[in-house]
Amino acid sequence: MAGNITAVWNSVRIFRSAFRDQQTIIADVLRMAESLVCTPPGTPAEFEVRLGQTPEHLTDLSRNLFSTLFQSVYHLLDISPPRRRLYGQINYLFRLWVTSADNLLDNEDKFTLPIHMPGSSRVMRQVVSIMAADRLLSQLLKEAVAASTLTSDEADRLSAGSLQVLLPSAAQEASEEGGITKRPRPEYVLNTIHRLKTGLLFNLPFLGPDLLEQGIDPQRKESLKQALLNFGVACQVLDDIRDLARDFRERRHNYILSILSWNCHPYLQQLQERQPDLNDRLHLEIPEVTIPATRKAIQDIAHSFGVLSAAGLAIPPTNSVKLAETFVNILDLGDLQYAL
Repeated sequence: MAGNITAVWNSVRIFRSAFRDQQTIIADVLRMAESLVCTPPGTPAEFEVRLGQTPEHLTDLSRNLFSTLFQSVYHLLDISPPRRRLYGQINYLFRLWVTSADNLLDNEDKFTLPIHMPGSSRVMRQVVSIMAADRLLSQLLKEAVAASTLTSDEADRLSAGSLQVLLPSAAQEASEEGGITKRPRPEYVLNTIHRLKTGLLFNLPFLGPDLLEQGIDPQRKESLKQALLNFGVACQVLDDIRDLARDFRERRHNYILSILSWNCHPYLQQLQERQPDLNDRLHLEIPEVTIPATRKAIQDIAHSFGVLSAAGLAIPPTNSVKLAETFVNILDLGDLQYAL
């Protein structure tokens, strides 16, 4: 499957250039992090903290599809290479912040930085990753000012904006801590919850263009922003389908669970009695609900690719659908592929 994904994405010239950008960006950030994340001389060896070996797959396309997509937007907006690279580096820091925060909130251990420290250290590695990303941002902005890529005022605006732009999504996550008490209408989940939860994260790449870039066609930029926001919401719907059991047990917002609730579907009562395991593949048990939702998500992703194509990606219409379908497997829903 990885080969098919690579072949389809490599068929788009700007994606190829954006992916090369992304590989360089990852190397840049990790190189800076290596010189930053290290304990002072004289620290006992058993308490040493440093960056460990970087996994070989970290720069694979399959792990960087979203980042490559974001980087391609800078090509479409004709942003200068130095700023394109800087914005991509900031995007990688956003990735570290968001993933580390999710790991802390959801008791997970998805990869952020290859931090080596004593013990299992799942929680503390996330804390160090967030702290390191904050210092890395300061260093990136300082170097950008020294290279005349940014003015001091622009650097200050990016620094403040990098926090402010995340706050609505953080507030949405905070609203789910401890679990929700009732399930809102499916339309509210799509148009409000998921736009803040994930759609907003797909608009993070526009922080620099929104704050600093003066020569961009505003209609073109807004069209691309809306396409990526819709893309993010569609991906969250696919996440909801995959995470039905976890979201049910943890009482988190979920588009499918809201559909079941507002349609008084008998399956919801079955779940109440059964209390499924967190990793149960519940989407296979209600295909009459999950398959139409999956198809709609694929259509929305394909439409977003269509907007990007019209803006300059030049994706053939058939490939827009193929690209959209790859996300069914990327988001671990390959067992629904047979029905699409």
